[in-house]
Amino acid sequence: MPIVAQSTETDWVSRFADEVIAEAERRAPGKPIVCASGLSPSGPIHLGNLREVMTPHLVADEIRRRGHACVHILSWDDYDRFRKVPAGIDPSWSEHIGKPLTSVPAPPGSEHPNWAEHFKAPMVAALAELGVEFHGISQTEQYTSGVYREQILFAMRERRRIDAVLDRYRTKEKAAGAPGGAGGKQQQKKGKVDEADAAAAEAAAEGSGAASEDDGSAAAGYFPYKPYCSVCERDLTTVTAYDDETTELSYTCACGHAETVRLSEHDRGKLVWKVDWPMRWAYEGVIFEPSGVDHQSPGSSFVVGGQLVKEIFGGEQPIGPMYAFVGISGMAKMSSSKGGVPTAADALEIMEAPLLRWLYARRRPNQSFKVAFDQEIQRTYDEWDALERKVAEGGAQPADVAAYRRATRTASGELPRTARPLPYRTLASVVDITTGHDEQTLRILRDLDPSDPITALDETRPRLDKAERWIATQVPAESRTRVREEPDTELLASLGDQERESLRLLLEGLDERWSLDGLTSLVYGVPKVLAGLGPDAKPTPELKVAQRAFFALLYRLLVSRETGPRLPTLLLAVGADRTRKLLGS
Repeated sequence: MPIVAQSTETDWVSRFADEVIAEAERRAPGKPIVCASGLSPSGPIHLGNLREVMTPHLVADEIRRRGHACVHILSWDDYDRFRKVPAGIDPSWSEHIGKPLTSVPAPPGSEHPNWAEHFKAPMVAALAELGVEFHGISQTEQYTSGVYREQILFAMRERRRIDAVLDRYRTKEKAAGAPGGAGGKQQQKKGKVDEADAAAAEAAAEGSGAASEDDGSAAAGYFPYKPYCSVCERDLTTVTAYDDETTELSYTCACGHAETVRLSEHDRGKLVWKVDWPMRWAYEGVIFEPSGVDHQSPGSSFVVGGQLVKEIFGGEQPIGPMYAFVGISGMAKMSSSKGGVPTAADALEIMEAPLLRWLYARRRPNQSFKVAFDQEIQRTYDEWDALERKVAEGGAQPADVAAYRRATRTASGELPRTARPLPYRTLASVVDITTGHDEQTLRILRDLDPSDPITALDETRPRLDKAERWIATQVPAESRTRVREEPDTELLASLGDQERESLRLLLEGLDERWSLDGLTSLVYGVPKVLAGLGPDAKPTPELKVAQRAFFALLYRLLVSRETGPRLPTLLLAVGADRTRKLLGS
């Protein structure tokens, strides 16, 4: 597999791949290179979280393209505590707050065995569709099977040194300000954010591993291990004593239970997050792992972890770029039960996987961007199609070519794609008008280009299905296109001579121009003819005004509004006979 881009100056993925390969050769020569991500399935895993996975995926994939063994591990932080009951869930679920996510029942009606699996499943499916290869690690399985036992006992023995490292940052953390740290400051600098961005920012601030978790401080001393209560299963526990020699640990719980366990045999608890993360860096030999702004402020888990992994666990901090916020443009009909923040699965319902990959590949991790769910998705698709043409013609810039190739294929091969990728806005207009009727849709698509007609809808899939889903879920009912059943006789009777002549010229050219290009030339040409101009005349301000007036008239006669889908597409959808009827012929 050839390297995607030769220039690391213009291609951020290649630049990080260079750094990671060099660092891996220094730290662990001859061993597979480890890139890592971490996700907490505490709720819907949104498009901001997806950057946590896509950034190391793209780097790991480039490393594989170069012939190096590389594994991308994805730690499911499913042994984190259940923090709050999200909107749309029965408030009775609050009784589970404090339990591991894998011990919380799944939302009502779910087919999955617990809360964590319910929210992991759609992300796993989305990553498969996106071509993301990873090795998943359940932290519940790691902790409850005793995989980390030696690391836990070591951390408890070294608890005073750990506490001393953490103490260097506790004053800095307070000085950094309110919750969210750098992330909160960044949002303030941007000024007022819209409701969708605010919801996504709040969800992102939760972070993997939860930045708000306590760091192990207690009245009886510092203990980096937090047991889950053996009676109520919650982490509302306080360690009261620990013996290094016997490993006996005593704790009390808010539920009233108290007991002493032998930590060398106890597997119902975990290291606090700020110790857990650097422990895993050392244990797994992670070379590359990005993190969000909430993890990189003073006193945050990433910053403190860098000291702990080096001073306590004898490892090294990964190369860890900070990734910026991912916003949302438009969120019509997003369910309140989803917290108002769309997921990768939501995005893949309305856009093809290569397009979604491209959005993450073309921006450096520290650059923010938005994923469009509103009309802007049509412009995004236009930009993507234009890039595809430039790449095919050899006219694209190197950085754009690199992003395109990373979007359309991985080291394992090409991603599935639409055989005949018609413009997304055209497909959306057609399914809007036909309400998804296959026979009608095929008739219209066949007429778009009679010289090379579409012969089966499968040629236009999956893009057609994505556009149909977008119309169904993201376009409000009042914005849908409804073609009139009968002519607007009152409006037709009120038309002046010039308006009647414009309709006559249009109807006269329908049969001869019945294709997308032909009708485009026709509808733009009628006002030119009326103005005494030739068909190739350049538009003047006066001509543009006349064209807009003509278009508005057609929309009013066809769909009872002054705007709508592009007129050539609308005319093809309505059909020649029905168009003649509605235009008074």
